[in-house]
Amino acid sequence: MVAIDCEMVLCQDGTEALVRICAVDRNLEVKLNEFVNPNKPVADYRTDITGITAGDLEGVSCSLADVQTSLKKLLSHGTILVGHSLHNDLRALKMDHARVIDTSYVFKYQGQTSNRRPSLSNLCKSVLGFDLRKIGSPHNCLDDAITAMKLVLAKLECGGDNIIPLVCDEAQEPETSKLLVHRIPAAVHSQELHKVIPGDFTVEVKANKKGQADKYSAFVNFKNQHEANEAFNKLEGDLEKDIGGRPQKLVSFHLDSGVSGSCYVRKMDANNYSKDKEVTPKKRSLQDEEAVVESKKPKTEDQCTELKEAAGAGCNQCETHSMEIEKLKKDLSHRDEEISTLNKIIVNLVRKQGF
Repeated sequence: MVAIDCEMVLCQDGTEALVRICAVDRNLEVKLNEFVNPNKPVADYRTDITGITAGDLEGVSCSLADVQTSLKKLLSHGTILVGHSLHNDLRALKMDHARVIDTSYVFKYQGQTSNRRPSLSNLCKSVLGFDLRKIGSPHNCLDDAITAMKLVLAKLECGGDNIIPLVCDEAQEPETSKLLVHRIPAAVHSQELHKVIPGDFTVEVKANKKGQADKYSAFVNFKNQHEANEAFNKLEGDLEKDIGGRPQKLVSFHLDSGVSGSCYVRKMDANNYSKDKEVTPKKRSLQDEEAVVESKKPKTEDQCTELKEAAGAGCNQCETHSMEIEKLKKDLSHRDEEISTLNKIIVNLVRKQGF
């Protein structure tokens, strides 16, 4: 078995690039510990998360291809790849591997939905009995790789329950102390979000999705829910709801760099959202039961004809609405492309003028 952990940065083209990788074997011996040259301009080093600065990459010659070659040697002969949320690491490495153990899937939170994956810090405290890092400290690539391997070894050697409690420290840091900012133009540096959103917060850039190089998303993390709500309320923009019923605002901005645009700022509202998704079935009242029984009675010929006519009209309306929705989607996509193109032109003009 070989455990890995990677650190990535956000590049100016909106994609992520690998900048550090660590790998250890089952004896916790370091097999790989390299800084990696991203070979393209970096928009955000995410130093508060990765712990990596521009100075760390000065003079680095190791490339992604070099790392891939080294990893292929380590993962030969049926070696099992170990890690936490390995899909992120493999995407950055541009590699795939069939034999994996992902600790985010091995263990589950007690009393939580199956789609909520435990963090590596929580697993470390719950299973191994110590804190992986101090609160607010950046990641340490080597420590994370070692911890993932220790978790797998502990599971293999001691067995035990896969269900773990939600660590108190993590439970006290609710999702509601964050705001999600999405559809941010790639020309806007993540630190410039401080000029768009009021309040004291740190920025956590999310991994970009394929096909969205001109946009990205980020979490802005406040000290508590009150500060997050206060910042959201101060934002000027149209109040809407996303598909999950969570409130969001479309915020327009014009930065000192000359870049103009808009983005969505959404409240996490985790508690209300979970309630919406987990609807508790209620017992029917007597009137409801009678209505159900009545609806199950055989329909007369006239009633059937009326129902068919109503259904036909409903289908026609649905088809019309679907066509309108598709047209609006195309119009919106076209507008996004125009805005993206204009932002790129503005950025290039600003650079040429030396601002």
